[in-house]
Amino acid sequence: MAVKFSKLTRRDFITKSTLATAGMGVMSHLHASSTQNNPIGANDRINLAVIGIRGRGQSHIQNFGGMKNVHVKTLCDVDEKLYPDRIKMAEEVQGSTPGTEYDIRRVLDDKDIDAVAFATPNHWHALGSIWACQAGKHVYCEKPSSHNIWEGRKMIDAARKYNRIVQIGYQNRSRQNTNAAMKFIHEGGIGKVYMARGMCFKPRGDIGNPSNQPVPEGLHYDLWLGPAQERPFNPNYVHYNWHWHWAFGNGDTGNQGPHQFDIARWGLNKDEAPIKVASKGGYFVFDSTQETPNTQTSIFEYEDGTILEFETRGLLTNGEFGEPGRTIGNFFYGSEGVLQIDAGGNWKTWMGRDYEPGPSSEETSEEEYDAMNLLGTGGGGHFDNFIAAVRSGNPDDLTCDVEVGHRSTILPLMANVSYRVGRELRFDGLSERFVDDDEANDYLTRDYREPFIVPKRV
Repeated sequence: MAVKFSKLTRRDFITKSTLATAGMGVMSHLHASSTQNNPIGANDRINLAVIGIRGRGQSHIQNFGGMKNVHVKTLCDVDEKLYPDRIKMAEEVQGSTPGTEYDIRRVLDDKDIDAVAFATPNHWHALGSIWACQAGKHVYCEKPSSHNIWEGRKMIDAARKYNRIVQIGYQNRSRQNTNAAMKFIHEGGIGKVYMARGMCFKPRGDIGNPSNQPVPEGLHYDLWLGPAQERPFNPNYVHYNWHWHWAFGNGDTGNQGPHQFDIARWGLNKDEAPIKVASKGGYFVFDSTQETPNTQTSIFEYEDGTILEFETRGLLTNGEFGEPGRTIGNFFYGSEGVLQIDAGGNWKTWMGRDYEPGPSSEETSEEEYDAMNLLGTGGGGHFDNFIAAVRSGNPDDLTCDVEVGHRSTILPLMANVSYRVGRELRFDGLSERFVDDDEANDYLTRDYREPFIVPKRV
């Protein structure tokens, strides 16, 4: 029975939470085996390579390089112009100089490397992770876990077959305040939840129409393309604007969106896939090489009728958290109240028909969070969690195992397929295929380019 908020004060929430265990239904991983996986002792050094060092990869260098007994041995990127600055960054945080490499295959051949961290474009996530597992490396991979649904399942197969630790970069899973919000929802704090709504209101600019150009010096463009089909070099494909081209990225629905999709699914407590998806939108205002929509609304329906709605707005718009023009976060709607949570995990509630303020992260101290025995210490804690699991050899220690990440990743991927075919689709979560729709199922995978092929049998 749902907890009625009129009887659940902030003190009740803290007290009730303190008595609960940290499990709270958020660690529902489905592992093929819980066998310990060559644990590494706390005093043994873990050698790690960071693959993709332009944007998000800088956080990988700083976080992993700053950890005790973790050594960033190699920086790998297809753009050699990045090496001097990133080497200096690594030296400052770890006190030693990493090597550099532009070909991931040479990194994976290095038997001294225990783990790799991927901050590459989306189209490299699955293949790189699979190759790493096959080479005996543990993997930290940024979101979304995969570029398409089929290859995401192959990542899980590889992690299980080779018994590797694979963490997906949904950092909210390692934030105490986000865990507290999820706990509050799951324990009936806003009653019976009937809908979740995620938002990516993030105004973007015009990327223009540059012509094809010679490949810049120092860029190994063939390796950058990897699994994607060969095409002439265009500055809009690299380095950030790849997000807006289907061969490499998944638009903002599959860029910023995965974080909020993950929170929406988590709050709804749904480990199964939705049975329906409908997504509409378009690319408005600008005229550029961008292929993905800058305005998109997606609606998912679960078998029990629960609704998950997601909105992507890349143009001028209102804000919904008090910031004009920008909102990154989620709303949860229940029979007893509403919960709002922002991109940093800060949350608040309004209860009853009078919308009286209820429990929130602002009213909860660090000591009280600690008393709840919740997971996580923040965004950096997600990196810590990965290293801890590598040391224990137990994937159950992860806050976002590859299968948990896959369940959230397929949501924006489903939405984009519906958008591209222009109609509502039904989805079979067991087979991970669309029902009676060959055109939609063609988008479940891609035509891979030799030798960058995700194998059918990993």
